[in-house]
Amino acid sequence: MKLVVVSAGLSTPSSTRLLADRLTDAVRDELADQGHKAEANVIELRGLAVAIANNLVTGFPPPQLADAIEAVTSVDGLVAVTPVFSASYSGLFKSFFDLIDPGALTGKPVLIGATGGTPRHSLVLDHALRPLFVYLRTMVLPTGVYAASEDWGSGSDAHTDGLPARIRRAGREMASILAARAAHPVPEDDPTLAKRQLSDLRFD
Repeated sequence: MKLVVVSAGLSTPSSTRLLADRLTDAVRDELADQGHKAEANVIELRGLAVAIANNLVTGFPPPQLADAIEAVTSVDGLVAVTPVFSASYSGLFKSFFDLIDPGALTGKPVLIGATGGTPRHSLVLDHALRPLFVYLRTMVLPTGVYAASEDWGSGSDAHTDGLPARIRRAGREMASILAARAAHPVPEDDPTLAKRQLSDLRFD
C-alpha cells in the first residue's frame, strides 16, 4: 500500500511535520496489526514553494513538483497536514492543491491534520480542510487531528481525548479503510461506493 504525506510546515524542525509523522506511524502500525505493509512518501511543501509559485504563474510544473503531484494522485491513501494561518490552512498548502486536477483524487481516503498555537483554531479542520478535500471529491476520514502547542505531551481527561488517543483513532480509521479496499477494491470513478464502504466500517 502506498501512502503519501503532505506536510506544509515552514520551519525545521516543524510541529506540522511532527504531527504528520505521528499520524503516518499510527496508520502503518494499525496496518501491520492487520497483516499489511505500507510505504510512506513524505512531501515537504517548504522545499517546493518556489516551484509552486512558478507553476501558478506559468502553468508548467518543474520536474520535482511534477513528481510530487504524480505521487499524490497515484496513492492508496493521503495524509495532509498544514499549519494554521489567519484561521485557515496556509497559502502554500492551498496553492499546492490548487495545482491538482479536481478529478485526480476522486474517492481517495484522506486523513487531515493541522497545527496551531491555540486550541481556538481547531475548527479549521471542519471549516477549511474538510471542504477543500470534499471539493476535490476525496473521501475525508471522520477523525481529523488538530494539535495546539499545549497538546504535545498532554493526556486525556474525563471529557476529551488527548492528542495521542486522537492520533491512534485517526490511524485506525485510515488503516481500516485501506485494508477494506485491499480486500474489495473500489472503482476510482465510483465515489458513492467508496462512501458506502466507509460507512460500513466500525472503528471501535
